[in-house]
Amino acid sequence: MPVNLPTELLRSFAAIVDSGSMLRATERVFVTQSALSLQMKRLEETLQTSLFHRDGRRLVLTPAGQTLLTFAREILATNDRAVSALTGDGLAGPARVGMVQDFAEALLSGVLSRFAELNPEIQLQVRVGGTHELLQLLASDRLDVVLAMGPADDPAAIRTAPMTWLGAPGLTDLEVLPLAVLETPCRFRDAALRALETAGRPYRIVLETPSLSVLRAAIEAGLGVSCRTDIFSRMALEAPSLPALPHVAYVRHTAADPHGAIARLAGLIETAVLDLTTT
Repeated sequence: MPVNLPTELLRSFAAIVDSGSMLRATERVFVTQSALSLQMKRLEETLQTSLFHRDGRRLVLTPAGQTLLTFAREILATNDRAVSALTGDGLAGPARVGMVQDFAEALLSGVLSRFAELNPEIQLQVRVGGTHELLQLLASDRLDVVLAMGPADDPAAIRTAPMTWLGAPGLTDLEVLPLAVLETPCRFRDAALRALETAGRPYRIVLETPSLSVLRAAIEAGLGVSCRTDIFSRMALEAPSLPALPHVAYVRHTAADPHGAIARLAGLIETAVLDLTTT
């Protein structure tokens, strides 16, 4: 007799992996932590193998768990497509959106609230992060739409915009330019350092952070100069002493073969970004 894998167990299994813990996974699958633990015990008994082991407080996948995760994502995606095809236009599961923080403040109260009004039955999950992280999540089927930054010639570009030096005007008069930058990987950091080094302009990094909120606060406090686009800050510098910077693309990536609701959401995001950057 073949062994059948219940999709509700696979969905809970994937939720635990994606969330990083059983406690956080309960918010995705809407069962208690004890029920989730029993589901994983049942799944392991069905497969006659351990799927997790503990590393301190963390749950870590065993080799069998890693193998199952790949199949679980394929099975769940097929299941959701079948349900959608047979029951109409309903989206099975939430609409999962990722965006860099530059866009989050402007779009959360605009396009996403509009989508929620038009689709009250669909839950929205929004993740704010760096471009590299968001694209990895999209590739592993943990996001449906990503709005991020890319090179100016990126084929997924909605439009391009110039990188701009940001900061207090008096800082450019200093012999050694103080810089505030994000941690690597960061397209803007790389562009700023490359431009300054090519031009022979002395600089020193006075602040390095993984947080765009901290970067903005540092710029507004006059701690250092940085570069971004003008949607990030209105403190653009008119500084002919600083070298020119390249353009960057605002890019939108969507999962392959998206559900109709996801495609509509992607279209709303594109329209909002065009409106945002032309005002």
